[in-house]
Amino acid sequence: MNQNFPTSNLLKIVPIEHLSLSSQLDGSLGANRAVGNRPQIAANTDIEAIKVWLARYLDTKTTFDSYRKEAERLLIWSVSELGKPLSSLTHEDLLVFQHFLANPQPEHKWIMPNRKVAREDDRWRPFAGPLSPTSQRQAFVILNGMFSWLVNAGYLAGNPLSLSRNRQRKAKPRVTRFLDEELWNEVKISIESMPRETNREREHYHRARWLISLLYVTGIRISEVAENTMGGFFGRRDKDNEIRYWLEITGKGDKTRVVPATKSLMDELYRYRREMGLQITPAEGEETPLLMPIGGRQQAMTRSAIHLILKKIFANTAERLRARGSDYAGRVARLEAASAHWMRHTAGSNMTSGSMDIRHVRDNLGHESITTTNNYLHSEDDKRHQDTELNHKLNW
Repeated sequence: MNQNFPTSNLLKIVPIEHLSLSSQLDGSLGANRAVGNRPQIAANTDIEAIKVWLARYLDTKTTFDSYRKEAERLLIWSVSELGKPLSSLTHEDLLVFQHFLANPQPEHKWIMPNRKVAREDDRWRPFAGPLSPTSQRQAFVILNGMFSWLVNAGYLAGNPLSLSRNRQRKAKPRVTRFLDEELWNEVKISIESMPRETNREREHYHRARWLISLLYVTGIRISEVAENTMGGFFGRRDKDNEIRYWLEITGKGDKTRVVPATKSLMDELYRYRREMGLQITPAEGEETPLLMPIGGRQQAMTRSAIHLILKKIFANTAERLRARGSDYAGRVARLEAASAHWMRHTAGSNMTSGSMDIRHVRDNLGHESITTTNNYLHSEDDKRHQDTELNHKLNW
């Protein structure tokens, strides 16, 4: 430990909002602080600077929580393990931190107990466990963005991560976590097989049917289901004077896009609203959530609650297929591995399998780049395979 920076003031691991650091550790004297430049932010300590950076994401809770987590881990590790402020970290320090992420020790100091606890709880720790290689890469992507922003803001002199090799994994040729047509049909059969004898059973059925329909037609994320309302549906006339319906979604990165609401989707919306005792057509600006809890409460559901609904649907489908025998073991395994995000991949894969313009698929899914959308082009892979099979033979 660097004895030039005593850490006795940090008695225990606490969240960033409860950290109280001396001037030797708070970054006001950091070795990497910008000198002679006119800063664009008023922050004079590392915590203040991090808070200004995070303030840009306050409207997107999932992003804010993720970014705060990574910045918090690095800051606490820096003052606790190295005895230096975040604004004194070097490239070499961050190489050490990367190894630490794979095995945060000692465990009692860094890792949560058996379950996650609230940030106000004395048992709170920065980690739920060691980070996988994928999570480590994601952490450094976020931290690199933070350091770059602090340099541009005139707070830091340089980005210690800018020297890292830009070593990226080769992307998989195509998205594989999706439901093919057979499994998609089996999921629909499972929903149609749900009991509807009581009011509560009918409510479960109609909610499941609406959720699956919404995810499949639009390809939106479950976070977007949780965070948007039915007031986002609207109609406008096209050049042929026909009313086309759309759903306005605010999603990842706080970006807004409009997604086609097909006639079949609107029929499902009307069905769901009728069962919920609502006026059939949503009013402009209506605050009714896209998906509601059982019992008629008009409040938004959490991402985890929506995820559980989908996992239950997949599990029920897997049970039906398992009963058909060992020939269905592979399909059962895929359903048991499926998560909520598979529905987005399923939507994207189906959109690209027909004659839809790839640019339209990109805009529907809200992709920044058409390269991302290309990962759903399974039909092109099939054609390529057939062409190779026909024309590229061994001929022993």
